[in-house]
Amino acid sequence: METPAVETGVVVKLDRGFPLVRLGDGRELRCEHATSLVKGSDQRAVVGDVVRISLPDGHDKGIIEETLPRRTSFVRKDPTERALPQTLAANFDLVIIAQPIEDINTRRLERELVLAHETGAEVLVVLTKADLMASPAEVEEVRSHIDGFVGNDELLAISDRDEASVQRLAQIIAEGDKTAVLIGRSGVGKSSLVNMLVGSDIQKTTAVRGDGKGRHTTVSREIIYLPTGGRIIDMPGVRGLGLWDADEGIGAAFSDIEEIASSCRFRDCTHTNEPGCAVRAAVESGDLAAERLESYGAFAAVEDILAEGVKNRETKRSFRCATILCAISHHGMLFF
Repeated sequence: METPAVETGVVVKLDRGFPLVRLGDGRELRCEHATSLVKGSDQRAVVGDVVRISLPDGHDKGIIEETLPRRTSFVRKDPTERALPQTLAANFDLVIIAQPIEDINTRRLERELVLAHETGAEVLVVLTKADLMASPAEVEEVRSHIDGFVGNDELLAISDRDEASVQRLAQIIAEGDKTAVLIGRSGVGKSSLVNMLVGSDIQKTTAVRGDGKGRHTTVSREIIYLPTGGRIIDMPGVRGLGLWDADEGIGAAFSDIEEIASSCRFRDCTHTNEPGCAVRAAVESGDLAAERLESYGAFAAVEDILAEGVKNRETKRSFRCATILCAISHHGMLFF
């Protein structure tokens, strides 16, 4: 029997059907996962994954045999399995965080920044719907306020009335032929933003509900190729953003605090009541907002809890493995 041909491709769309894979020659076909990958849910391909697929004769679908190692990945705590991570996208160069300029949720923005920085990719914050502001002065006022959260990351205000702002975003993505992943809650204008970048209404948009919460207009995760160069991964509005192994992301998102903390008298300073705490001194002098330190402490506490949980799970796993090996050694064989 002839061995099926094996090709390499990229998962360009995940919806309610089978993953859509784009091959090197531009062909796209639906694929199903090999049985070995179905058994390991963490090995299932996500949008952006580079995969090896076989093309058996007589089949109308390819078979994903292997997911190649990821350069970057956007990971959150699985909202349905609280003790497991969930990967939403892979192999991107830039994370674009979308927040509506007239209704910025700074707590969520901080969480988005932590998760974005944890990926190791570049981070860009986009303030959408700037055309709803009364004047350019109001836009600058909001930008000045958000600068304290964004730090060294670039910040853009986008308006469909300001073509230059859209062109600037397109230029950032095109430079280096980047793949960007777009995140943000429902109703922030992600679909409208994609339409502006593409130059046509390829993504459906709807009005925001009366309670201020958006409707899900994007129902799939998809790589969209931009006419100006580069690609953007559009995803449905992500409500739950639980942290998962985000120690580096916390450090990067709160780099201002970590820089101040390097001057604390004690290396293990908790910034609560230790003498010589540079962070507390910065709060007392007004150089650092107390709310900012409070957020940092909350994220650090969550990360400590997660790390302890992972440690406990690994201990239990090691104990189970040791028990099995002991039983095999004693009885010679175990049947599962």
